Amino acid sequence: MASVYSGSHTLSKDDVNYRMHFRMINEQQVEDITIEFFYRPHTITLLTCTVLSLMYFAFTRDDGNPDSNLWVGLILVISFFLVISVLAFPNGPFTRPHPAIWRIVFGLSVLYFLFLVFIIFLNWQQVKQLMYWLDPNLRYAKREADIMEYAVNCHVITWERILSHFDIFAFSHFWGWGMKALLIRSYGLCWTISITWELTELFFMHLLPNFAECWWDQVILDILLCNGGGIWLGMTVCRFLEMRTYHWASIKDIHTTTGKIKRAVLQFTPASWTYVRWLDPKSSLQRVMGVYLFMIIWQLTELNTFFLKHIFIFPASHALSWCRILFVGIITAPTVRQYYAYLTDTQCKRVGTQCWVFGAIAFLEALACIKFGQDLFSKTQILYVILWLLCLAFITFLCLYGMVWYAETYGPREKVYFCRLGNIYQAKKAAGSIQESTKRKTCTFMHNTMFSSIINDKFSSKWRQDRLGYNGKW
Repeated sequence: MASVYSGSHTLSKDDVNYRMHFRMINEQQVEDITIEFFYRPHTITLLTCTVLSLMYFAFTRDDGNPDSNLWVGLILVISFFLVISVLAFPNGPFTRPHPAIWRIVFGLSVLYFLFLVFIIFLNWQQVKQLMYWLDPNLRYAKREADIMEYAVNCHVITWERILSHFDIFAFSHFWGWGMKALLIRSYGLCWTISITWELTELFFMHLLPNFAECWWDQVILDILLCNGGGIWLGMTVCRFLEMRTYHWASIKDIHTTTGKIKRAVLQFTPASWTYVRWLDPKSSLQRVMGVYLFMIIWQLTELNTFFLKHIFIFPASHALSWCRILFVGIITAPTVRQYYAYLTDTQCKRVGTQCWVFGAIAFLEALACIKFGQDLFSKTQILYVILWLLCLAFITFLCLYGMVWYAETYGPREKVYFCRLGNIYQAKKAAGSIQESTKRKTCTFMHNTMFSSIINDKFSSKWRQDRLGYNGKW
């Protein structure tokens, strides 16, 4: 077996491949750098600015107010930790708009993880004092379940009552499912999560009264309109991004002002788009169980949102609620990409760091809810929890079976579809940049490896990057 010498020991070819594949999802490198200034290391400059700013805040501000001292100290600790994050933490699987952004996101997730560890070792009185210090108005907050009624007069269905449900929360619901579809990129998994979440609300309704909804609200407004509309929008954007040809020109090569502005705006769009196939007919049991675990952690994260605001008593409109939702949504993007690579790529032997921290956060949030909500969870009906897990498993496996059946039934159509796309190569062939047999090899390749998600990922990335040609290897 071929080997590579590295340092004091020799690495096998497999070890080199493992490290390369893990690096692709954990510390993606920037290709085709257009403005080198933004990607050069500025460690000395950053250190100088950090020390000068620390000296300024330490010797110029008035330290007579104890609360102000704590706030300033906390903000500066977070700020300097994020500076270290930019210098030391990995990029993750994304590089747009800039790797430093995703290093900061990972740094914030680590801070939130450490904060949850700290919270778990406090008692209830200390937690309340900490919350009141963050926002004194929380002293007067009440649970939404104590001041609102749910699922009342469900037989009364009027246009006024239906239209009253289309508020900012309905729009957030719709937009959230659009973002989820962009992350998951699978109709089957999205609809499974949507349906199982409504079942989750039914099974946990005895603990959270706000899960109670009228049938028409749950089925028509939630599942069909908000969830279904958001899934359709997200998957439509996915199809558009999959069919694009990604060839990024340097901003230095663009001579018009409008073109430079457009290129700067496009920096906030994906550099490429990966074709996703969560399951195929040749998937192992480990991969099936991995998808089931993905569904459980997703439902657990959603449940934490409602249990946190119910147990720690803050409204849905409070900053603690919507900031957490926004933050979890951001860190979910690299998490899903890393978990998908771990689940489908046989060369990737461990999960990415962001995925690990996300899983730890989900379980620590649940642990905090259980510790400080013992009075609430003492009312838990174990039978409902067991039935919830069984229903979740049954619907998940039913979804996976449907996805495999769809791939087996309609797979050849997908092969013809990709072969037709092979006509794109005719332009390159005419220019003398590709061989005559490329299109035939492309179609034969798709026919033989149509259900291989790993190969499909490599195929789609090479297919849609116009600057790459066929080199005889996939």
